[in-house]
Amino acid sequence: MTKLGTDKIGALLLKFAIPAIIAQVVNLLYNIIDRVFIGRMDDGEMAIAGVGVTFPIIILIGAFSMMFGMGGAPRCSIKLGANDKDGAEEVMTASFTMLVVVGVIITVLFSIFSEPILFLFGASEATINYATDYLDIYLLGTVFSLIAIGMNPFINSQGFAKTSMATILIGAIINITLDPIFIFTLDMGVKGAAYATVISQAVSAIWVILFLRLQTGALKLRKRFLIPSWDVIWSIISLGIAPFVMQSTEALVLISLNTQLLRYGGDLAVGSMTILTSLFQIATMPLQGISQGLQPIVSYNFGSGDLRRVRRCIRLALLSGGSYIFILCTTLLLFPRAFVGIFTTDSQLIDMTARFIPIYFFGVYLFGLQIICQQVFVSLGQAKISLFIAILRKVEIGRAHV
Repeated sequence: MTKLGTDKIGALLLKFAIPAIIAQVVNLLYNIIDRVFIGRMDDGEMAIAGVGVTFPIIILIGAFSMMFGMGGAPRCSIKLGANDKDGAEEVMTASFTMLVVVGVIITVLFSIFSEPILFLFGASEATINYATDYLDIYLLGTVFSLIAIGMNPFINSQGFAKTSMATILIGAIINITLDPIFIFTLDMGVKGAAYATVISQAVSAIWVILFLRLQTGALKLRKRFLIPSWDVIWSIISLGIAPFVMQSTEALVLISLNTQLLRYGGDLAVGSMTILTSLFQIATMPLQGISQGLQPIVSYNFGSGDLRRVRRCIRLALLSGGSYIFILCTTLLLFPRAFVGIFTTDSQLIDMTARFIPIYFFGVYLFGLQIICQQVFVSLGQAKISLFIAILRKVEIGRAHV
């Protein structure tokens, strides 16, 4: 059994970070695999541009999962460290309720106004059909996506790192298997990619619910906490607002880029940004895994008052994260065409995207450390500092665009 308060920090961080990294990378496959297959359709350059216009909405959905998942899981771990099991279960169940409620609201609103929103986000007459075909189906799985991604940190926070990883692996395997069948064999195109994603998310969500409801000896979802108090909701949101801002403002940045790229570079430029965004996610997802791996260790030991172990975990996470991002980004800058070629065979699109990579990724070296630092403050329950770090980067991005 994992002992967050006594096991060696290095072993603990490896035990939690490696499954979290694998889970983050595999979770990225939900969308990346779709883009790889879509880019190889007969009209792949327009299809991938159309699907790329939906990314801000997908990012926003992920932002809400982070608000209640990454906002609730540290609160849960801190309460576990203080031996408050009932309090931990109340936080976890409240997060579940809010994820379901928000998921229903998002599904309804974006389903009603999908087409005008997509035009606003950078769709053109050439790409709007691809965008609506994908989004209208993807939205059917919003609640599943929020539950699978938002509740998975609660599995990790209890010490079940491998089970948390399995949540993502199960969905990804299903998604990867169904994508070529639906897209090519059944000739469903982008609709097939969306259906494959929804089915995989549904299976992952069911897995999470069954574990959190039935697992013996662990925290469980409790019926008596399904209607949460405002105090508990606020405690979750106040901590989860920083990762929410960090994620949701990515959507705003992407909207701004897509609309400007469509105006000055056309649909090909939007497709190029879709690939750049995908590569950025590949580069930073392992850092998200490291930060998620440190969360239960830091939160638990902070809750129990062992600050020495907290500091050791933070130092080790920064060292490992900094080393990874340096190696990865250097490789990406040296071989840009090889990475772009994963997503498309169109020579014009490859040329354009490869030219942009050195500019787009030059600052990612420092961004990697910011991800870990922000998660540290979330893990410590320091909502204001974490929010400040999240907002600071976006303010600088906004100034750069102006």
